[in-house]
Amino acid sequence: MSLDNADIAWVLAATCLVMIMTPALGFFYGGLVRRKNLISTIVQCFMVFALVSLVWALWGYSLAFGPDWHGIVGNLSNVGLNGVGQDPNTFYSATIPALLYFAFQLKFAAITPALIIGAFAERIRFKALLIFIVLWATLIYAPIAHWVWGDGGWLKDMGVLDFAGGLVVHISAGMSAVAAALVIGQRKDVRAAKTARPNNVPFVILGASVLWFGWFGFNGGSALAANGLAVSALVDTNLAASAGAVTWMLVDWVWKGKPSAVGMCIGAVAGLVAVTPASGFVDATASLIIGVGAGIVSNFVSNWRARTRLDDSLDVFACHGAGSMWGVIATGLFASVAVNSAGANGLFYGNPGQLGIESFAIVVVAGFSFFGSYALLKVINVFTPIRVSPDEEEVGLDMAEHGEEAYT
Repeated sequence: MSLDNADIAWVLAATCLVMIMTPALGFFYGGLVRRKNLISTIVQCFMVFALVSLVWALWGYSLAFGPDWHGIVGNLSNVGLNGVGQDPNTFYSATIPALLYFAFQLKFAAITPALIIGAFAERIRFKALLIFIVLWATLIYAPIAHWVWGDGGWLKDMGVLDFAGGLVVHISAGMSAVAAALVIGQRKDVRAAKTARPNNVPFVILGASVLWFGWFGFNGGSALAANGLAVSALVDTNLAASAGAVTWMLVDWVWKGKPSAVGMCIGAVAGLVAVTPASGFVDATASLIIGVGAGIVSNFVSNWRARTRLDDSLDVFACHGAGSMWGVIATGLFASVAVNSAGANGLFYGNPGQLGIESFAIVVVAGFSFFGSYALLKVINVFTPIRVSPDEEEVGLDMAEHGEEAYT
């Protein structure tokens, strides 16, 4: 096959859609924290994108998608984008330039560590965060991406299905968030912080809305072509998000007496997260079931976590970790070759083994992400404090770390 202009145009557009998700996440998270940490939360997402862009170009892409080394990681032959140009890499896509595939995958590599920020919001030292992001993108994200998506990756060769990043993006971020919350510890005034109202609910709604919009590129673009599979993934994405938002709203309405605007937004994101691994392998009915399940599962985990000592500030695990675990399991249940001939059938289509493969992948990725992130943060803390001082935490990271205020 040769380069296809329609495919190039669609993946270019999808790349831009996924890029806007990282600042959208900044507004989503920024609206949820207290006003004294609004700027710091948004700018952390902003700088994660810039920093990972450099890491990905210099060595990250080569480790994730370069020629295979024992199924574990790519070698360094594509360092500095050496050999990555306008000709396609036929293993990943024969109709778009390899450089466009690099750019598309960059946006996934950038938003994934940004998701973790929600776990230690309001107490991470900016310098330590930057060091952690470089190491995490290199040592955690790149190997997982190679295992699941890379040419020769051992989980891919086993038959694991992950269309757009349930394992690679959301479970890795969700489990890393748990590790980060444990290492950094609770906020100084954790009871007041847990009961504090979001400083800007319109920012939360804006962020969730733009995330929803960008997710059409996240999932639809993962088809890497302007074809029927991209359309199917896009429709599945919208249905799951809608089902997640409505389900979360109804659960809140029944148990808390009022339909929360913030809850509706979180429910939509949970639906988007859950359908991500399945979006290119399941039909519309399955995507609705996935969205409903996400609205219930993530809501339950969020409420359970609030009763524990784990201060995952913005419920990264409940939304991204638990939500995507359900989505990966659902892929093993509902996947159908009638939707994607390059995939496999799931349990409900006569192949129970696929559910076992997906479940095994969850255990592997979750364990590697958790223990790897825990170790990284412990090592970083030896060389530079990862947490701000109690006085700086009291003042807020906006002033303590950046010398700026969101509201004057």
